[in-house]
Amino acid sequence: MTIFNVLTLIGGLAMFLYGMNVMGNGLEKLAGGKLEKIFERLTSNPIKAMLLGLSVTAVIQSSSATTVMLVGFVNAGIMKLHSAIGVIMGANIGTTVTAWILSLSGLSGDSFIINMLKPSSFSPVLAIIGVAMLTFSKNDKKKDIASILVGFAVLMFGMDSMSGAVAPLKDVPEFAEVLLWFKNPILGVLAGALLTAIIQSSSASVGILQALSATGAITFGSALPIILGQNIGTCVTALLSSIGTSKNAKRVAVVHLYFNIIGTVLFLTVFYLLNAFIGFSFVDGVVGAKEIAIVHTIFNLSTSIVLLPFIKVLEKLAYLTVKDKEGEGNKNNIEEQFKLLDERFLQSPSFAVEKCRELTNRMGEIAKESIDMAMSICVDKYDKEKAEQIAANEAAVDLYEDRLGTYLVKLSSRDLSAKDSQSVSTILHVIGDFERISDHAMNMVSVAEEKQQKDLNFTSQATAEVKVMCSAVRDVLDIAMEAFEKHDLELATRVEPLEEVVDKIRTKLKNRHVKRLQTGECTIEMGFVFSDLLTNLERVSDHCSNIAVCLIQENDESFDVHEYVQMLKNSGEGFDGQVKRYSEKYALPAKEF
Repeated sequence: MTIFNVLTLIGGLAMFLYGMNVMGNGLEKLAGGKLEKIFERLTSNPIKAMLLGLSVTAVIQSSSATTVMLVGFVNAGIMKLHSAIGVIMGANIGTTVTAWILSLSGLSGDSFIINMLKPSSFSPVLAIIGVAMLTFSKNDKKKDIASILVGFAVLMFGMDSMSGAVAPLKDVPEFAEVLLWFKNPILGVLAGALLTAIIQSSSASVGILQALSATGAITFGSALPIILGQNIGTCVTALLSSIGTSKNAKRVAVVHLYFNIIGTVLFLTVFYLLNAFIGFSFVDGVVGAKEIAIVHTIFNLSTSIVLLPFIKVLEKLAYLTVKDKEGEGNKNNIEEQFKLLDERFLQSPSFAVEKCRELTNRMGEIAKESIDMAMSICVDKYDKEKAEQIAANEAAVDLYEDRLGTYLVKLSSRDLSAKDSQSVSTILHVIGDFERISDHAMNMVSVAEEKQQKDLNFTSQATAEVKVMCSAVRDVLDIAMEAFEKHDLELATRVEPLEEVVDKIRTKLKNRHVKRLQTGECTIEMGFVFSDLLTNLERVSDHCSNIAVCLIQENDESFDVHEYVQMLKNSGEGFDGQVKRYSEKYALPAKEF
């Protein structure tokens, strides 16, 4: 085996890993976060959990990715540890799909159908189709499908390159002697675990073993412990991912490790005991890619079936290993909510975007609560407790903006689909609007405090008028928030007409106030307070308009804000009709002067 064979082997491995990564990313984008949402709805039924873990891992082609995802879910409080254990078992079975696909290269026969089933035959076809779709298609979903096809073709080409590079080893006696070492189960398990830990993929390490099997020098006796060790090595990814997470998230990684270690010990013990009494004739027989896939599947399937009834035991073992400190586990503060912004979710951008939307909705609810309380203490009776709560809410909203903004910037640097990219942009704008709405609530607290300290009171006429404007602002805020939460474009189009009515109400109230000043019903000092209140209410309405516009813009790439507003105002009966209806709904009380 020459230096050029070694270079070809390394290059083949690089292409194999790259192809797997491209294919996995394409599958993830095509799924659009749906796989993760399935996990969220997971029941506590262990069999359903196992089947889901199997299905998802078979799709994304990586048990490590599935387990890392679970660490994130449990860390964020989305999933319980008990449910995650069943998914881990299914993920180990699902990862065997890659080995079966790679084993197709061992098909033999002269018929056209058999030859077309060989990866070396259909991979170039997939590559041509995929490249053509990437080059000429503008549709995101088609491009994701193209990435899957090209990634698979590159993966298979890498596999063929590795197989070709190691072919000369069959004539090297020293290679056969080295492989004999791995008949020792301890050495074999360690070798498989180390290889997988280094390349961070059990599918890839099994693929390398399948490529080496082409030399005809690998026996069943040496392949078995290596395959079992590969399952242990794949736990390293989840263990690294769990660093800095909650106790339960660490327990997910620990359960994954225990599951594979216990399965390996049980499988090897049963196998070598039976071999000692019965004497399996195939132990010294040569294995190929298909046989490796069979062993890989039998091990993962049998281990899952045997350990499935002992989920509670594995859970208890995890709790004994990662113990809670006294007083821990009962925290109930805002920091717990930010666990949804888990760094692991950045690997699944569509899902991460959904988590950001959830937190943005919570941020909006806090801002809305502040506005409701602020209107109450400004118009009705001043309440110190409400003023303090608004200040606490403001601090919380500022924290939401900081954490969400930082996370969204990280998310925007990922390879996002056009839809997700636009969603990130929308959420960034919306969190800014919610933060400003909260600021206006604080400004209104200052208005209320000034009224309280200086013993100022609105006239009964002014109070009735302001209450009408408050109702309109409360309505426009409700509509804007519901439109954002439900992604309802029809609701979003109803914001601008109501915002127009709020503007008109403010103008009318200012004019009425001037007349009250002229008649001596109101003072200059009271006038400043009244004007500040109207200004803050009107600006809350403006930010609601911004939210609605961002939502509509998200669904129309060619959208222009100024053109949209002008179009609405010039649309005739549609816009004018809504303005008229809102004007009637929020008609000001009759003047008393």
